[in-house]
Amino acid sequence: MAEILIVDDDSVIRDTLFELLSEKHKCTAAGTAEEALGQLQKQVFDVVLTDISMPGLGGAELLKRIVQEFPGTPVIMISGLSDEDQAQEMISRGAFDYLLKPFRLEVVEASVAGAIQTRRRI
Repeated sequence: MAEILIVDDDSVIRDTLFELLSEKHKCTAAGTAEEALGQLQKQVFDVVLTDISMPGLGGAELLKRIVQEFPGTPVIMISGLSDEDQAQEMISRGAFDYLLKPFRLEVVEASVAGAIQTRRRI
């Protein structure tokens, strides 16, 4: 059972992802990037799913901090903006995947499964 951290300021998205992924994994939810960093200080996560656009510290900055402070932790970025340049930038900065809202649940599950496999190979 993998440890997954879900970060999104939208409670509907956060709760949907939590419900979907908690059937197979141990999930922790955070409403802000700052809260997520606090959780990352307390425990090791196999995967982090984070929204890009959040008040305060955004998802891009969270990605940067995770890459620096928690190397090897796959980060899946979630965005409501269909921006190919932004997607490529997030991947080049170390994101494992970039998913668009509204997302299909099976796409999220497949991305998380791939990230878990990557994490276990490290």
